[in-house]
Amino acid sequence: MNLQLIRDAGWQFVITLWHVFPWLAGMGLVFSLLSFLAPCNAGRPWWRKSGLVTDLAYWVFVPVFSRYLRIWLTVVGTILIFHVSDGQAIADFYRHGHGAIGTLPLWLQGAIYLVVTDFVLYWSHRLFHSGVFWKYHAVHHAPEQVEWLSAARFHPVNLLFGAIAMDVVMLLAGVSPEVFIVLGPFNTMVSTYAHANMNWTGGPLRYVFVSPVFHRWHHVVEPRDRNFAGVFPVWDVLFGTFYMPQGVLPQNYGIADMAPMPEGLGAQLLYPLKV
Repeated sequence: MNLQLIRDAGWQFVITLWHVFPWLAGMGLVFSLLSFLAPCNAGRPWWRKSGLVTDLAYWVFVPVFSRYLRIWLTVVGTILIFHVSDGQAIADFYRHGHGAIGTLPLWLQGAIYLVVTDFVLYWSHRLFHSGVFWKYHAVHHAPEQVEWLSAARFHPVNLLFGAIAMDVVMLLAGVSPEVFIVLGPFNTMVSTYAHANMNWTGGPLRYVFVSPVFHRWHHVVEPRDRNFAGVFPVWDVLFGTFYMPQGVLPQNYGIADMAPMPEGLGAQLLYPLKV
């Protein structure tokens, strides 16, 4: 049994690499060009980034961890709430969504998903900047060189009470899994774009959609606690946390109020337990 589990884990690792590598290669080429043409912070290119191996490890670990935890939580929630326990019955139950939300057109379900999750994740993000939660989110903020690769650097606790929890809630609420086929890659691309080393501010759309400069201000050491939105900056405008001064580009990223962050995936997963 243990041998089979090891084989299954190894196979999932290979499958994850197979799916992730084309994304990494494509985004590496795109953001290499864009950050060369319009850098926010000139200096080392992303492939010379400190902690590069750790970032790449997150790009493998996070999809595997998120996939299995999302499935497990959804199955448990389905059993407890809807009393559906058979594997095929659960798959059929979620095939095209369910309940009132499941009857809506897919485009409207997608719009509901985007707005609701971005609003809730705005507040979840603010929560992770306070109290005991900060030491878990500090794993994401620790790099002093913010690059597109930084988009995957999240501690499992941060993932659990962030994107994973919201996806499970939306599935349980009735949103069709077909919505996730489109918006899953969309969210990945938006987060990667937001972390890119580019001087794009969004121009007249700066209050409508996130930009690299908008999110890089979130990663500076000072001022802290700004620009929490993941997709729509309107939440920051409404709740007084929008910060993007004209004619100034962000500098000096990282954390100053925590113990130094070790390199390595395993060491960073254990970091919140030691500080």
